Amino acid sequence: MELFGVKKAIIGVVYLLPLLGKNGHSSLEKVIEEAAKDMAFLVGGGVDAVLLENEYDDPYTLKASPSDIAGLSVVMAELRREFKKIPMGVEFLLNDPIASLSIAKAANLDFIRTDYFVDRMAREEYGGEIEIDPEGLIKFQKEIDASKVQIFSDIQVKYATLLEEGKTLAQSASQAREKGSSGIVVSASKTGSAPTVEEVLAAKEGAQTTPVLIGSGLDCQNVTSLFTAADAAIVGSSMMTDGRIVQQKVIDLVDTVKRIRDRNIREFQ
Repeated sequence: MELFGVKKAIIGVVYLLPLLGKNGHSSLEKVIEEAAKDMAFLVGGGVDAVLLENEYDDPYTLKASPSDIAGLSVVMAELRREFKKIPMGVEFLLNDPIASLSIAKAANLDFIRTDYFVDRMAREEYGGEIEIDPEGLIKFQKEIDASKVQIFSDIQVKYATLLEEGKTLAQSASQAREKGSSGIVVSASKTGSAPTVEEVLAAKEGAQTTPVLIGSGLDCQNVTSLFTAADAAIVGSSMMTDGRIVQQKVIDLVDTVKRIRDRNIREFQ
C-alpha cells in the first residue's frame, strides 16, 4: 500500500520553535529559519514527506487561538514556497484538527495529523475528556474544499487514557476508517516508544484498505520488523538530537527502509 507514491513511506517530523504569544517566542522569521534547516536535512536525507508540529509551544492549548492560526499559516506558507516538491503536513497541538485543516488548505499542504478522532480519551492535565467530532471535521473539510488534504488520525493515542472499556485497536481502526480517516496512526504509550507488531496487525484488521502508520518509536533497529505490518511511519525523535534533526540519522533510517523496499520487490518478482 502506498502513501505519497511509495511503499513504506517515511514522514519526517519538524518541531517548530514557539509561536506568537508563547513562552520563548522570538519572531516568526526565526521559526521559519530554524524549521527550514530541519526540513533541508530531512529532504536531503531522503524522507518521503514532512510533518510540522508546534511542539515547543508553552503551554499547549486544546484549541488554536487566532494568533496560533495566523502564525502557523505564515510559517507553513513560507516553508511551502521554499520546499515545493516534498509532501507537507501540519498538526496543531494539542487538539484542533479544524485549525490544522484550515492551515493546510491556506498553505497548500497535503495532509494533517490529529491525535484525537474517534476514541473517547482523557488527559487530566487538560481537564479530562478530550472533545472529538469526526463528523464535524469531515463536514468542514468539504465546506472549505479541502478534500485533497489527507487526514491521518491516531487511535488510542499516547499519553491519554481510553474511556471506552474493552475497545480494541481493531475496533478503533475500523471506526476511524468508517468516519473518513485517510491513514490510521498507531503509537505506544509515549514519544520514543514503538507499538508492537501485534498492535499494528490489530489496527490493520480494522483498517482494511486504509493505510496504517507507525506514530512513535520507529528507528533503524525496529523498522524491519514493524514494516512487516505497517504501511508507513511518522518519525521524529529517532532522527533527532536535542529536538533537532540530524541528517546522518535521517540517511541511516532511509537507507534501511530502501533495503526493505528492494527486498520486498525481489520477493514479489
